[in-house]
Amino acid sequence: MTEIPNINDSDAGRPRGESSDAATANGVTVGVDGSEQSLNALQFAAQEASNHDLPLNIVTAYSIPVFAASSMDAGYASMDDEAFRASALETVQDAASHIKQFVDNGLTVRTFVESGDAAGVLLDFAEEADLMVVGRRGRGGFMGRLLGSVSTAIPAHAKCPTIVVPLTAKDRTNTKDVIVVGVDGSDRARLAVLKAAERALAENATLRVVCAIPPLGGSLAWVPATVDQEAVFREVREQLSAGERWLKRYYPDLKFESDVIEGAPVEVLIDESRTAKLLVTGSRGRGGFTGMLLGSTSQGVLFHAYGPVMVVPDGEDPRLEERKNFS
Repeated sequence: MTEIPNINDSDAGRPRGESSDAATANGVTVGVDGSEQSLNALQFAAQEASNHDLPLNIVTAYSIPVFAASSMDAGYASMDDEAFRASALETVQDAASHIKQFVDNGLTVRTFVESGDAAGVLLDFAEEADLMVVGRRGRGGFMGRLLGSVSTAIPAHAKCPTIVVPLTAKDRTNTKDVIVVGVDGSDRARLAVLKAAERALAENATLRVVCAIPPLGGSLAWVPATVDQEAVFREVREQLSAGERWLKRYYPDLKFESDVIEGAPVEVLIDESRTAKLLVTGSRGRGGFTGMLLGSTSQGVLFHAYGPVMVVPDGEDPRLEERKNFS
């Protein structure tokens, strides 16, 4: 196996809490399982860590299948654990080799092999991480669930922002230097806007704030006849303009654009992801984008977006109070 310089492998396979590096795993954390999807996410995570001058943590998790463990006595189970751990260690070492060009440019890489459920392991790392990155689907095995159902569990519960990277992200040829954020008027969506604005400014990208309004007429017979769709659009545009003034108070050099689009929110987001450099949303909301993202329609966005999707967790920010002064 190719030796990778500057990689700290001393903590690989050591339970977190027994190492200062593992206990304070700040930086960009990515879960890998050796699949093409996870290596694609790894490449994205390495670029993120390099761009923002953060260390990269490559994590894999393993557990002994119940049917195997139940058929072995203690001695065999111990040997089997060693075999699983050795294979998992090989997975993270191969992953480190995959991003050798970033290491050569000075990126600090730390590898971790953990015993336990993939979702639980990554959520533990999310306590200290600046950013979590996962692929959309995987092959099973060590991180089996990680790139399937875990790619919705992590964004829903992580304490740090999470980016879900689809394999299709690397094949897009018409990507614009634009970061898109979906809003619905909730404070959670505004937290996502602040995070998206911060990234857009750091990357000299344009922030595009989008609000989708489902059709209020036509086949929706339950909509009251008194609802004036044009008035709704007008009010939303006014709120987006107020939001721009609020943002410019903190990010005066921010390149900003906004749009109100008629359509189902999930469909609008997926369409925006075709060309967006990054799609950003809050973890929950009162409806619209964020309210549906991690609910019953999470597959619609996280599993069908064409590019990477960042989910910003709930939190507090004093700037949200200031938003009330803009109307």
